[in-house]
Amino acid sequence: MRARRHPEWIRVRAPTGPAVEETRAVVRALALHTVCEEARCPNVGECWAHHTATFMLLGDTCTRNCGFCAVAHGRPAGPDPAEPGRVAEAVARLGLRHVVVTSVDRDDLPDGGAGHFAATAQAIRARVPACRVELLIPDFQGDHDALAAVVRAPIAILNHNTETVPRLYKRARPGSHYRRSLDLLAAAKRLRPDLRTKSGLMLGLGETRAELLEVLGDLRGAHCDILTLGQYLQPSAAQLPVDRYLAPEEFEEIAAAARALDFAYVEAGPLVRSSYHAWRHAV
Repeated sequence: MRARRHPEWIRVRAPTGPAVEETRAVVRALALHTVCEEARCPNVGECWAHHTATFMLLGDTCTRNCGFCAVAHGRPAGPDPAEPGRVAEAVARLGLRHVVVTSVDRDDLPDGGAGHFAATAQAIRARVPACRVELLIPDFQGDHDALAAVVRAPIAILNHNTETVPRLYKRARPGSHYRRSLDLLAAAKRLRPDLRTKSGLMLGLGETRAELLEVLGDLRGAHCDILTLGQYLQPSAAQLPVDRYLAPEEFEEIAAAARALDFAYVEAGPLVRSSYHAWRHAV
């Protein structure tokens, strides 16, 4: 039977309060998109209360239609060349010392948006030199030249989510390929061995424990340093239903198994997302 209600251990605070309003005001004033809002992240209240937001580049319309994601899909507008500067200004106004920047998938662009990512990292470095930059990138359809442009940018962490186990890709991530994601992480490490790489998975889509552990082994085989594990929560009726809710104790067990594989850092829990407590992952 499909789970219909969130269990008692999944509780989130409503996004209200002066700090939340201040963060929202900066985002609105600079005409920026955040994955916090577009993907309906459950942690938006907590993060925005700390003046932390994950900025989403290249518009709010994705060229892919993943089964788990609430971001709109369709034909997006062209890149805004002024956007990198506005993101850098937001980082300055919010006083960030670690920022996560992601994007929608832009399979319509020759480089998948890699140049825009690089320009944003450079703009942040110029505006707020002390801020660490983490880029959460798409797969660029396997284009290693695009990946190289991002890896050469002034970033501390390169994040690319594998999201789920290979068996569920066709349903959850149409247009993406499991091995392509692994290859991207491994290639980033070859291009820049000092760069920390990171990946995340959603649990509760129907994966088995054995499948999950195999993915964790594959990620370490690709020299991935940082792992995030969180509960999949259905954003709306239009997305895939939750197959199962994992108890906090299960997350602890899986995190222990991941740490035994020698990941440098593991963040796991029902409400964990890729950018949740991201500043801790760079230490």
